Amino acid sequence: MSTHIAEIAWALRPGEDFPNGRYSRGHSLSFDGGATLAGSASPHVVGRWAVPAAVDPEEMLVAALSSCHMLTFLHRARLAGFVVGAYRDRAEGVLAEIAPGRRAVTRVTLRPEIAWAGGEPDAEALARLHHEAHAECFIANSVTTEVVVA
Repeated sequence: MSTHIAEIAWALRPGEDFPNGRYSRGHSLSFDGGATLAGSASPHVVGRWAVPAAVDPEEMLVAALSSCHMLTFLHRARLAGFVVGAYRDRAEGVLAEIAPGRRAVTRVTLRPEIAWAGGEPDAEALARLHHEAHAECFIANSVTTEVVVA
């Protein structure tokens, strides 16, 4: 087992009105390896109180699913004897209402583009590699969101 830590920091700025919801949702996200990102609520959720250039939690979830799938796919492809030269994905998550007043990221579509260095798997082997990657991905196993590989 392993433990993973993220530090989140936010502070009210002078002149902001917390009781009335008029405050920036901008914050920092720091990780144990030293990376720090600018975080915020999504502009789709809080409008002008968001920091559009920052990463929002919905984007982080989509990125985590995509990254985990890719890393697991690379491992499965290597074990199957294939060499991946490059992997790119433009993943898309959909935030939808699941009940009155409740929303969730209900679907994430992965669109991997893979450049092979050497022999390529046929369509059946490629589908199997993606299926295995999805089944083994820690993040996909942690969420109820539908994850589709297009």
